[in-house]
Amino acid sequence: MQVQGSNVISAPRERVWALLQDPQVLARCVPGVSEITPSGEDRYDALLNVALGPVKGKFQAKIAITDRQPPQQMNLRIEAKSPTGIVNANAELRLLAQDDGSTRVDWTGEPKLMGMIASLAGRLIGGISQQQAEIFFANLDKEAQAPTV
Repeated sequence: MQVQGSNVISAPRERVWALLQDPQVLARCVPGVSEITPSGEDRYDALLNVALGPVKGKFQAKIAITDRQPPQQMNLRIEAKSPTGIVNANAELRLLAQDDGSTRVDWTGEPKLMGMIASLAGRLIGGISQQQAEIFFANLDKEAQAPTV
């Protein structure tokens, strides 16, 4: 299943790109993240508290950034595991500078569920992914508008 969307962030493309590279910013923006730590170049470990339909739990996640083309594109590969199953996802983000100084982020994602979580939340994953993306981009827009230190 593929999900996609487009969100506008009220900041120039270079600022949005910089925010997307900052683990602390991502920890504040990604719903359910309680911890994110670098584990190598373009690699991170994260602890997520996730609710996928009727399934709730803590997921240990590994995140890798690939095909980085600053400041316009990056791909993400995510593998999250919990006792209830595994979530694998690939995502692509494209940042497009807008005439008004904002940035449009076009994104696509392909989540895959395995294990008990697939049987319990499989039909809901598209809607849940869309909802989580909207929360993430709303949080990112708030970060982008915050004063820089």
